[in-house]
Amino acid sequence: MIHFPAIRRGPLRALGQRLFAAVGLVLLIVAVVYLDRDGYRDVNEDGITLLDSFYYAVVTLSTTGYGDITPISHSARLINVLVITPARVLFLIILVGTTLEVLTEQYRTNLRLTRWRRKVKDHVIICGYGTKGRSAISALLETGFDKQRILVVERNPAAVRQATSAGLVVIEGNATRSSTLNEAHVRHAKSVIIATDSDEVSVLVTLTVRQLTAGQVRIIAAAREAENAPLLRQSGAHHVIVSSATAGRLLGVSTSAPPLIDVVEDLLTPGQGMALAMRSATRDEVGVSPRQLEALVIALVRRGKVVSLSDQAATAIETGDMLVYVRDDRSGSGNTTADQSR
Repeated sequence: MIHFPAIRRGPLRALGQRLFAAVGLVLLIVAVVYLDRDGYRDVNEDGITLLDSFYYAVVTLSTTGYGDITPISHSARLINVLVITPARVLFLIILVGTTLEVLTEQYRTNLRLTRWRRKVKDHVIICGYGTKGRSAISALLETGFDKQRILVVERNPAAVRQATSAGLVVIEGNATRSSTLNEAHVRHAKSVIIATDSDEVSVLVTLTVRQLTAGQVRIIAAAREAENAPLLRQSGAHHVIVSSATAGRLLGVSTSAPPLIDVVEDLLTPGQGMALAMRSATRDEVGVSPRQLEALVIALVRRGKVVSLSDQAATAIETGDMLVYVRDDRSGSGNTTADQSR
């Protein structure tokens, strides 16, 4: 099931509110008729009871009007003109409005679904909307990635509601199933980020994605334990992030060299000071040593592989190289189309 970001109240809520209003209107007419019951005549001429008041209110508001109970006094007829007749019109508006609300909402949802299926391409699929999934989405948005090109696959109803409230398109289902990933148009995706809470589930999702895409879609997976990282790579993941090992190393660094952890946090936190970024090498920079550039270049990405500056191959920049450098992120002006923050 595909969930789109909520742009207005749901049809079930609207239906409940209208039902509550209709019942309240009926009770109001019952009270009015029962208080003025001496002004009404029943064909049986045995007086108007509370049940007769309910009966008269229902058949009158629904425009059935059998005529077995009629107003005979001037006050009862005046109340019919000033209160009951407007209430009858309002009751019809509530009924018709409810039907139109539901039908309009269904049509709008189907229209958005058709439009989304036609345009979805080069999107990023996030499998799991837990802590890691939310952090990955935040990192994508910080780099200027379009939120409409982010698709969440989640089976927890609470997480689904949270994701839709954040303005994300969500497919409610199990990411290990081929049908769910096909619904997410995984073959047309730019990449798949697997951020589940279980390494076993991550392996199954990775295998399913690789089977459906024949390895044409980049897979980035998070592993809780380092021993499961090789299994994820063998399953088809292009990159594996070991959360426990990374956290452990940062904890160790913070103990042995406390200033280094501040530097790492500064690099990973947008808008704080320094930030890692990546851009294509310009034509003027080809053949120049990366150490001679004004920007602080720390690595090159050549044909998909990271080349350290200590490597002999990094003595000169080649055509097609990507430069990984440190930029000043305090002003927020460094986010250009050529930069890709990491």
